[in-house]
Amino acid sequence: MVADLEAPRPVVSHEVIHAGKIFDLVGDVVDLGDTQVLREYVAHPGAVAVIALDDADRVLLLSQYRHPVRSELWEPPAGLRDVPDEELVVAAARELAEEADLVAGSWWRLVDFFTTPGGSDERIRVFLARDLRPVADADRHTRTDEEAGMVPVWVALDDAVDAALSGRLHSPTAVTGVLAAAAARSRGWSTLEPVTA
Repeated sequence: MVADLEAPRPVVSHEVIHAGKIFDLVGDVVDLGDTQVLREYVAHPGAVAVIALDDADRVLLLSQYRHPVRSELWEPPAGLRDVPDEELVVAAARELAEEADLVAGSWWRLVDFFTTPGGSDERIRVFLARDLRPVADADRHTRTDEEAGMVPVWVALDDAVDAALSGRLHSPTAVTGVLAAAAARSRGWSTLEPVTA
């Protein structure tokens, strides 16, 4: 069976090249055995994302401007792991409520991935959320910055898969999450690991 193997190499030195608001640019001198190399990368807190599916197997996607790629991308609700010691599924539930005004009654771990393993240590866990209902009016989050302009749309899962495979979706959380959800559905949801929010 194929599986990635966590296999850290000794770090001879570590330098913060730039300390940023959300993530840092760092440089590590890594001992590979035969040689030592300098590797610069983005040190990132990580993130969570939510594939929210309604009873008709439609997935919620949000349009959000992403400045580094100068594009408005269709993405699932998602956010940084920026609350210390917060469980991942709790972070996902918080993001679903904040970005989509939704609460889910059922949660599963869908997929984990590194966004850019050659240049960042960012890791994202994607959850599947079902049994959706609106948040209470008193619990609605006030969205700011790029989040203020997000437009929600419900897309049939099969149409979202077509959009991912045809190159119309580019967000890694959308592409990975949508394809993972479709793969899980094709296996009767038997591969999913339930979690409690």
